Amino acid sequence: MNSTTTKATPQRRVNVRKMVVTAMLSTIGFILMYVEFSVPFMPAFIKMDLSELPALIGAFSMGPLSGVAVCLIKNVLHLFVSTTGGVGELSNFLLGACFVLPAGLIYKKWRNRKSAVIGAFLGALSMALVSIVSNYFVVYPVYYAFMPKEAILTAYQAIFPGVDNILQCLIVFNAPFTFLKGLFSVIITVLIYKPLSPIIKGTHTR
Repeated sequence: MNSTTTKATPQRRVNVRKMVVTAMLSTIGFILMYVEFSVPFMPAFIKMDLSELPALIGAFSMGPLSGVAVCLIKNVLHLFVSTTGGVGELSNFLLGACFVLPAGLIYKKWRNRKSAVIGAFLGALSMALVSIVSNYFVVYPVYYAFMPKEAILTAYQAIFPGVDNILQCLIVFNAPFTFLKGLFSVIITVLIYKPLSPIIKGTHTR
C-alpha cells in the first residue's frame, strides 16, 4: 500500500496566514471598540475610538476584502454585548467598510505611501458622508428609545446653539467628527505600517 503525503502549497499557506491575521486584527479591533474617550467638541454620549485602525492595516497588507472582513468580524463579536440590538454594529460595519474599501482598492493598484494616504483620505471622507445617512435613518431612531430626541438636540445645542434639528447636528458635528476619526487611523497607520508589514505578511527575517 502506497502512502502519500500532502504538502501545503504556497498559495494555501498564504490563505491560512491571511485568515489567521484577519482573525487577529478583528480581535484587536473588537478590543479597541472598548478603548474610547470623549472629545470636548462633541456631546458626552459620542465617543472616539480607533477600532477601524486594524481594518485599515488589513486592507493595506492583505487587500481591501480583508479589511472589510475585519470590520465585519469585530462587529459580529460585538453583537454578543450589543445594547442597540445590532443596529449600532450594522452602522459601524457599513462606515468601516466605506473607510477601508476605497483605501485598500487604491493602494492595491498603486502601492506607494502617496496612494495609501490618498485612498485612506477618500475613505475617511466617504465614511463621514455615509455617517450622516446611517445615523439619521438607522442609529439615532434607536437612540430615541433611550434618550428623547429633544434631549439629544439640547446636548448638541449646549455646544453650538446654531443647530435647529438633528440633521443639522449630524452635518455640523458628526460628519466632521467621523472624518477626523478616520484621519487619526490614517496617521497612525502611516507611522506603524512599514515596520508591521513584514510581520503581517510573514516576510520578516529573524
